Amino acid sequence: MKVHALDVIVQRVRGEYLEMPGLSLTERQAQRLWHLEPDACRALFKALVESGFLRQTPRGGYVRATSADPTTVIRREVF
Repeated sequence: MKVHALDVIVQRVRGEYLEMPGLSLTERQAQRLWHLEPDACRALFKALVESGFLRQTPRGGYVRATSADPTTVIRREVF
């Protein structure tokens, strides 16, 4: 996935989590919902976790981290 494509999907996913504060998705659920390949989905969640926007629950779901600043911009290079 190209850097620009990752930026677009990151913004889309951030919007989904902001609109639905209780949203919790596993990687497989996110892959189906947003039509992502497994590697792209892992890169997406990694970027969002590293930025502090999401956190992973003990059961494997990704939820919004309450301390995250929703205006933070994420730029990551994906190979």
